[in-house]
Amino acid sequence: MMRVTEPKYSYETNQLASYYQDAVQDILAELDRVDIDNFRRANANATLASISEILSELDDKSKAWVEKNIPKAARDGVINTIVSLGVAETVEKAAQIASFSRLNKEMVAAAVADTHADLLAVTQNIDRKTKASVRKAVSDSMRYHMTRGTNGRRTIASGIRNTLQQSVKTGIIDAAGRRWRPEVYADMATRTKMMETYREATTNEALRRNVYYAKISSHGAKDACRFYEGRIMKLTEDAPGNYPTYDQLRASGEIFHPNCKHVYSPIRNPEELYFERK
Repeated sequence: MMRVTEPKYSYETNQLASYYQDAVQDILAELDRVDIDNFRRANANATLASISEILSELDDKSKAWVEKNIPKAARDGVINTIVSLGVAETVEKAAQIASFSRLNKEMVAAAVADTHADLLAVTQNIDRKTKASVRKAVSDSMRYHMTRGTNGRRTIASGIRNTLQQSVKTGIIDAAGRRWRPEVYADMATRTKMMETYREATTNEALRRNVYYAKISSHGAKDACRFYEGRIMKLTEDAPGNYPTYDQLRASGEIFHPNCKHVYSPIRNPEELYFERK
């Protein structure tokens, strides 16, 4: 079995995260320009229109990113299988013959749709929270003008501006109640999806070639993943042998978790690893 280097998608996910980081900064700049002393419905509508334009552009960029990079991860998984099985001697030669099976085409289409939906949820959440905060700011601004005393007015004005800014900084709240900054969530979600796509494409291509086992990669992990490095797994539950499947390993919560870097390389016969160690 030829050793395949684990994929690294930091450049790609950092690029996407920068889109979200830039959009957040642009929105904060719009909110900083808000004149709290004269914040009325007309001003609010203009501010919201500018923010909607920023988010629309962000959605376009993220969609283009997804449509380019999710298929790339799947293609890398196919190449991984071709090289691991010795069908091609190098990654370059494998890339020349790599193609998507019908199953991988369907998987990629679903992964693209899922990833885009995840990212769209971030911008929709920012949009909802920002609109609510701006409307509240209009009401608060009206009370601000009725407040007596300079110190009181400054306190209210500061509170209004802080509310506006905080509406942007939490891109999404996940099922566990964790709050994510937009760029951090985008990086985590897409890094995870790219690795999942890579693994699934690897499995589909291996099964297409009647290969039912794989060896988990090793890169000196420090967390619970380290206990699974180099282990054999089954690519289908029907394969003979007392080996865990991908779904069983993932269900443990110790490997193939979000942000997990481990992949696996298909092998035709698990017993061949015994001879590799001799």
